[in-house]
Amino acid sequence: MSPSSDIQIDPRGYRFGALVTFVIVLAALVVGANAVGFVLMAVLTAMFVPGATVGPQATVQSWLFRTLVRPRIGAPSETESFRPPRFAQQMGLVMAAAGLLLGLAGAEAGFYVFAALVAIASFLNGVFNFCAGCELYLLFKRATTKAA
Repeated sequence: MSPSSDIQIDPRGYRFGALVTFVIVLAALVVGANAVGFVLMAVLTAMFVPGATVGPQATVQSWLFRTLVRPRIGAPSETESFRPPRFAQQMGLVMAAAGLLLGLAGAEAGFYVFAALVAIASFLNGVFNFCAGCELYLLFKRATTKAA
């Protein structure tokens, strides 16, 4: 594929990934701003990196979906561009990293605020199929694209 081509992904895959994210960030929130919580947020931050740089199709969660889930549920009836979910992954990376860094710096409130934002966004995506980052991407694209 050429760099300008638009990679299509199974939208169920990044919804599954959002649920994995939700479980990890919820665990971090439950254990709190301590060594275990920081390790969980560090793992989550690392998990966002491939999705933020390449796209959600490159994440561990996507591999789990393709390997364990998709063979059981079959091919998707439709696919969509990887670009909006990649932007959502970039937002997740920034928020998870901010929570981790603030927690490590002793600003526990920052840890909880940013972890909660990740939890809310991943819950909305995984449970209600509402990808906040995808919607922001589309709003930005509409605002910056000139009409023909």
